[in-house]
Amino acid sequence: MRRPAVMGIVNVTPDSFSDGGAHLDPEAAAAAARAMVEAGAAIVDVGGESTRPGSEGVTADEELRRVVPMLERLEGVPVSIDTAKAEVARRALALGAELVNDVTALGDPAMAETVAEAGAYLCLMHMRGEPRTMQLDPRYDDVAGEVAAFLEERLERAVAAGIPEEHVCLDPGIGFGKTPAQNFELVRRLDVLTALGRPVLVGLSRKSSLGKLFDPEARTGTLAASLGAAVAAFERGASIFRVHDVREHVEALAAAGAMCASS
Repeated sequence: MRRPAVMGIVNVTPDSFSDGGAHLDPEAAAAAARAMVEAGAAIVDVGGESTRPGSEGVTADEELRRVVPMLERLEGVPVSIDTAKAEVARRALALGAELVNDVTALGDPAMAETVAEAGAYLCLMHMRGEPRTMQLDPRYDDVAGEVAAFLEERLERAVAAGIPEEHVCLDPGIGFGKTPAQNFELVRRLDVLTALGRPVLVGLSRKSSLGKLFDPEARTGTLAASLGAAVAAFERGASIFRVHDVREHVEALAAAGAMCASS
């Protein structure tokens, strides 16, 4: 994917923080995915398990029940599967998914082998703890350095399992076990992550950290704040942008890219 690349989000879940319940019907979900590609998304990220703060997990069977009907309707659409379960990843890859977006960065011992055998791409994300507990007083001595060290170790693990390094991108996990201040520091110091030599994916879209800039009780961020944050991350080296509002991000990042190219 050329930089900047936009990854559209389609959650087939009842409880995701922003679009939970919006895409439960497989036909509607597939239509939303196709519309995102038409709007300029390089790939669409399909998820069947919410990872919002405080969320409870679901079984592999339930996750498959949610995502398979949609995946079966997406032939010809570039798809990423947002899952931490090797069983779900294996089925999604068989149905045409090209990338596994793993928020646990190989927490499932079988995930690396699954991705390697399929010759697929992999996104490794940093998360402190797990969704149910990750926002309970997260602390770091050096958030950028610690996140980079974790992702470097998981990258080495992926390569050792047979996944080509050029098939891996890295995600600092904005909002996953970090305070708003820690999230913003990660973006400011994105060079610490880009120094690992792999494309960096950021998921800032509608995150509550952006909303809290204006309202301490906010649970989501606005589109305008999401666009501003994406442009800031792009200027600091981010390559892939996981977003809900595809066309707006495509246009904002294209403008930012044009300004950078002409400078």
